[in-house]
Amino acid sequence: MTQEELDALMNGDMDIDELSEEESSQEEVSPENDEKHEEDSANLLEENIKSAKLPLPATDENKMVHQLDDVTKESEEKASEIFDIIETISNDLMEKEESLTTVLEVLNANIELFEKLTTKFPDIEIFKTQLELNQKAVEDTNSTIEALQNSGDSIMTVMDIMQYQDIHRQKIERVINVMRALSKYMNTLFEGKIDDEKRVSSATHIAGDTHNDVASTEDIEALLAQFGN
Repeated sequence: MTQEELDALMNGDMDIDELSEEESSQEEVSPENDEKHEEDSANLLEENIKSAKLPLPATDENKMVHQLDDVTKESEEKASEIFDIIETISNDLMEKEESLTTVLEVLNANIELFEKLTTKFPDIEIFKTQLELNQKAVEDTNSTIEALQNSGDSIMTVMDIMQYQDIHRQKIERVINVMRALSKYMNTLFEGKIDDEKRVSSATHIAGDTHNDVASTEDIEALLAQFGN
């Protein structure tokens, strides 16, 4: 009873019979409101289910372990190719350095010769010119050898950095092993004593369901086969 109804009853504006009829009328309406509320809730739930995004199918493109296996395999292959290329470049640099060392020996011999000729024949300008050219060639050769050595050191640094790729691969493989162990554990956890073929078929429609949209046996088998993959 509300305060307004109590005041009306005390003032004589309403008798007890009218109040009883009003309460009885409200009780009759309440179940209808409850039924409508339940129906609205069921409709809202059904709309939410229909609008929900289903998970991606279990194909090779989105299987987690399958994708990680591909990543580790491709990463190892590409790393091997990079190491082969780096090794080839390093060998080429070493060969060029050895060649320049031989050239440097010849240039030093020429310098020694032209120094003697310049000392013995100071008036002959060609000896002095060739001496200067060979001295300049020695400087350039030494600079080139130094650049080749620095490049070789840089390549060794790259190879050391590339070792981290193998560490990353091992970390991914460790994650794969944990995921596989967890998957096997979950499968063991959900195992039953009764084979699925011997189980009683579950009902696809139960009394009280608000709709008749039930999955067929073919749909259920297809879904189970999909998750089984």
